[in-house]
Amino acid sequence: MTINTVDQAPRDMRYFPEADDIASAMAPADLETINEIFHTPLTGSYNWDYFSADGRIRKLYELGKQLNWNVEMDLDWSQTISKSEYCTDQDFNLFKGYEPYEALSESRKIEFDWHYLASNTSQFLHGEQGALLVASQLVSCAPSYDAKLYAASQAFDEARHVEVFNKFIQTQLGMMYPVNTKLKSLLDKILSDERWDLKFIGMQIILEGLALAAFKGARATTRIPVFAELLRLVIRDEARHVTFGVNYLEEFCKTLSEKEKEERAIFALEACVVMRDRLISEEVFIAFGWDPADARGRVLESTVLSEFRNLLFSRIMPNLKRIGLLTDTVRPQFEALGLLSYEDFVHDGEIDWDKLSRPLFDSNVA
Repeated sequence: MTINTVDQAPRDMRYFPEADDIASAMAPADLETINEIFHTPLTGSYNWDYFSADGRIRKLYELGKQLNWNVEMDLDWSQTISKSEYCTDQDFNLFKGYEPYEALSESRKIEFDWHYLASNTSQFLHGEQGALLVASQLVSCAPSYDAKLYAASQAFDEARHVEVFNKFIQTQLGMMYPVNTKLKSLLDKILSDERWDLKFIGMQIILEGLALAAFKGARATTRIPVFAELLRLVIRDEARHVTFGVNYLEEFCKTLSEKEKEERAIFALEACVVMRDRLISEEVFIAFGWDPADARGRVLESTVLSEFRNLLFSRIMPNLKRIGLLTDTVRPQFEALGLLSYEDFVHDGEIDWDKLSRPLFDSNVA
């Protein structure tokens, strides 16, 4: 194995051999670790009272221990479909009617469908690695005993999510897209900021909230059985993570000065703007020879595509309101983005313990 340290994330797509065991198809010379170094002024803290002050956070931690699942043992990886079939339900195809798409042959349309899934799933994977790194930081810098324990359990969840998306991409899709530059810029900001609560806001509220909505959308439209099942399990974990973030930050944000609260509110706004752009998969447009600017314009101008993109923020906006970060300063800008209409949707401050506590493989669990 060789270690290759790079200045920035690679921009090339990766393709994987068709083999039941990817490792068996690789020689030792093929093993290369590609690292990109980041630096952070992280300030850690001990907690010497070991006092469990918040029963909600402790209960979420206990649920995390009870509802662990194993990527290798709890999923049937033989559930796949042919690459000659569409991998998503075409009733939800957002590109129907777009001239460059309609000009494709049927086989190329199917290929586009698989590439689009690979692009989105690759961003899921890259985002989960970011979540893993942030969760590991929070173990060190979160101030309370309960938060440290929960962050440790979340780090294990995120490691499992990285594992499961990576396995799905390598064994079922066979191709991986590079990290989207918008997503990467937000991950860099969250990881390198010294304020532990900003890490909470960026990860638990923005990225995890967006991921939760995106995972549900992907699960509703996929035709690949194992993908639907792995998403169900990941969604269960993510629901706990978002609930933890809202409940913990709701109390903490009350201790901030108005100036500090405005700083967090502006960061949340900027993060939402970045992530709206991330939802445009320009990498796929380029791979199919489309004009990325024209295709991007199609996404931005299409009412259906725009509404779908904004709907993914229906989880984030009520949670920002709940923790007090929809301030008068940022409300007009969220309104201009078309996101403020979601502020009164259901938030994650009230915990549905019955739903979160259902057995892992309860047939009634959506």
